[in-house]
Amino acid sequence: MKYKDMSIAQAFLLVVFLVQAPGFIQCFRNVEDPELVVEEVHRSINASRRNLGFLSCGTGNPIDDCWRCDKNWEKNRQRLADCAIGFGKHAIGGRDGKIYVVTDNKDDDPVNPRPGTLRYAVIQDEPLWIIFKRDMVITLKEELMMNSFKTIDGRGADVHIAGGPCITIQYVTNIIIHGVNIHDCKRGGNANVRDSPDHFGWRTVSDGDGVSIFGGSHVWVDHCSLSNCRDGLIDAIRGSTAITISNNYLTHHNKVMLLGHSDTYTQDRNMQVTIAFNHFGEGLVQRMPRCRHGYFHVVNNDYTHWEMYAIGGSASPTINSQGNRFLAPNNEFNKEVTKHEDAPKTEWSRWNWRSEGDLLLNGAFFTTSGGGTSSKYAKASSLGARSSSLVGTITGGAGVLSCRKGSHC
Repeated sequence: MKYKDMSIAQAFLLVVFLVQAPGFIQCFRNVEDPELVVEEVHRSINASRRNLGFLSCGTGNPIDDCWRCDKNWEKNRQRLADCAIGFGKHAIGGRDGKIYVVTDNKDDDPVNPRPGTLRYAVIQDEPLWIIFKRDMVITLKEELMMNSFKTIDGRGADVHIAGGPCITIQYVTNIIIHGVNIHDCKRGGNANVRDSPDHFGWRTVSDGDGVSIFGGSHVWVDHCSLSNCRDGLIDAIRGSTAITISNNYLTHHNKVMLLGHSDTYTQDRNMQVTIAFNHFGEGLVQRMPRCRHGYFHVVNNDYTHWEMYAIGGSASPTINSQGNRFLAPNNEFNKEVTKHEDAPKTEWSRWNWRSEGDLLLNGAFFTTSGGGTSSKYAKASSLGARSSSLVGTITGGAGVLSCRKGSHC
């Protein structure tokens, strides 16, 4: 590279490097070939980018900057599994298995699914990374009962799971759901449904969630677009834990996200969930999320709509809200971000809820509670929060991405 070919940004970085390197300018004067210095600067910058992954694409989103710069993402799909953050960061899905291509959008027989269908893929015992041959709308006849170590990866196709029962993650582990539109989910049940090659069982009536996590662990839901389901968009109950919900775009729904089964189900005291980099958008009413018992890290999300409240809970959950942007509705009676539910103030005032570095707009206010010290919030901390001023950039790609072969997502 000649100096005249350097961009302004490169020149600026060179100056910064030189200024910050003691004695380097004198050394520079004695260098026979100054272009070697430029090469050294670039090596230093690239090393810094590798060490600080959030700089690699400049978005500040550590998940996206881990994989979205790769033009060959389509050949390196399983790299995504190494990019998770938060409490669900160890969810590897089907990283260590084969790639399975869904070719058939039908779901005619939930007990004996045909090869090539999504249901056939998710019930297999071995790890699988499941992708889609083409754009498709999959209307499930019954709940999609997932087996462990599976990834549903919608990148490169426009995939919708809609119009019927949707995804159930029950007593399984290591699940990744990425790049799928999930909407208009309905109840299923009172039917037999297969959940592995050698087992099917009777399912009672389901709730109609978009994604139902029931006793599941190491689950990561990333870059999905969810809306308009009968019950929750994403619910996690009955001892579920080690979950990350990130980069999703959630719209047009009432009870968005329930984390914790009931006030009396104390097994959820060990639940740990990270809610990061999501955009809570138009048409949402409440539960973003509603928490019980466990530990919840709500970090760098963009809340642009709610009608009742954004974050609520009961049964003494620990809620750690950091670096979020909360834009309150114009209704003067719904400015409060938080809702302490089902308890008098003498009780909820002891629950550990904090707001740290949140940006509160249009009259929004966050009611903190509890006397928790930093050590109290350790179990509700899963990654370093960035400044709330960067939330627009961090969440700019929330929801399903438009990924085409041979180009960046």
